[in-house]
Amino acid sequence: MRTIQFISRLLVGLLFIFSGFVKAVDPMGSTYKFTDYFIAFGMDALKEIAFPLAILLSALELTVGMALLFNAWRKISAWGALLFMVVFTPLTLVLAISNPVSDCGCFGDALILTNWETFGKNLIILIFTLVIFFARKNDNKSYPVWKQNILISFTIIFSLWISVYSYRHLPIIDFRPYHIGANIAEGMLIPEGAAADEYTSLFTYEKDGIVKEFDETNYPWQDSTWTFVDSQQIKIKDGYTPPIHDFSISNDYEGDITDRVLNDETYTFLFVSKEISKINNDIIAKVQDLSIFALEQNISFIGITASGQSETEEFKSNHEIPFEFYNTDEIQLKTIVRSNPGLVLLKKGTILDKWHFNDFPSSNELKGDLAAYTITKHQKLNIKLILISITSTLLLLICLFVLLTQARTGVKNRLQL
Repeated sequence: MRTIQFISRLLVGLLFIFSGFVKAVDPMGSTYKFTDYFIAFGMDALKEIAFPLAILLSALELTVGMALLFNAWRKISAWGALLFMVVFTPLTLVLAISNPVSDCGCFGDALILTNWETFGKNLIILIFTLVIFFARKNDNKSYPVWKQNILISFTIIFSLWISVYSYRHLPIIDFRPYHIGANIAEGMLIPEGAAADEYTSLFTYEKDGIVKEFDETNYPWQDSTWTFVDSQQIKIKDGYTPPIHDFSISNDYEGDITDRVLNDETYTFLFVSKEISKINNDIIAKVQDLSIFALEQNISFIGITASGQSETEEFKSNHEIPFEFYNTDEIQLKTIVRSNPGLVLLKKGTILDKWHFNDFPSSNELKGDLAAYTITKHQKLNIKLILISITSTLLLLICLFVLLTQARTGVKNRLQL
């Protein structure tokens, strides 16, 4: 029984840690997902709490997962895991049946599951969670409360720090198809031999006042006593969907310029804004500086937005913006960069760099070789992430050492008895 309990704690704990972490590094992704659910269920008024709810959920998941993994706060963590599963298991069943949003978002963009896959996963995890819950009083092994409190406090602070940092800058780990180094054109390709969408045709016929539907195998096309009324095609199976789809850049004046942008041999700056009306005026000076620099260096600088033409024209006029705006699907814009506005540097369709509006570079920083600048920037960022990873790993190893020490002591005590 103790072995089953240990395995259950390990599996559920790791799952909660993974789920909480991938949400913590991308709080805006979870915010968008909560907003989609609120809209789908007619609860638009709750959209304002989507962001704090996203941060709270990731922190709770990560904390419960760490507590389970290291056997801290046993009763509280067992209750926490059970409440999570009792709430989300029936909820995912409702989502699987109604399918208001195709992806539940339980693992962010790191792992995409259908609603039925999520429900099946939750059923399995619920079984392990019940094992943990009913055995919560049987395990007498423990270590000092202050050590447990340090572990839990570290987890909460770590989760909140990652979420706030990723919100104020960009996700420290980018699981989306528009990550740095990705080629947009290649992400839109459908591999040869990939499965295509499958459809079936339904035919409506009428006879003697009776209307009846038929499929392709039995419709009465040779029976003149039936009168054809209507036909429709229904998708019965999804085919392969490329990582990047519905991406296009166009406006009313020039039409679609997607291929031109993605095949440009030189650099291209994309000024990305899903909602122009929500751009902070404090960064306008930086945007003007960057766009003028690009024009002087003969580098393309264009804006892509989901806002309407009149809104973009008003924005350009009010702020003396020297570049053109084009329309792109709002979902794609939110996926490209978790910032409004954001900045993306392309070269022949490959994303070389991305910036949150808090981190927009000055024109002086970009003078010289742009490729060398981005490499240096990423090297500095990687050093920071490595230091953070090493520190976090050491702390976790210390916690794991404490856990194993306690377990070994418990085994020795039982053998002595």
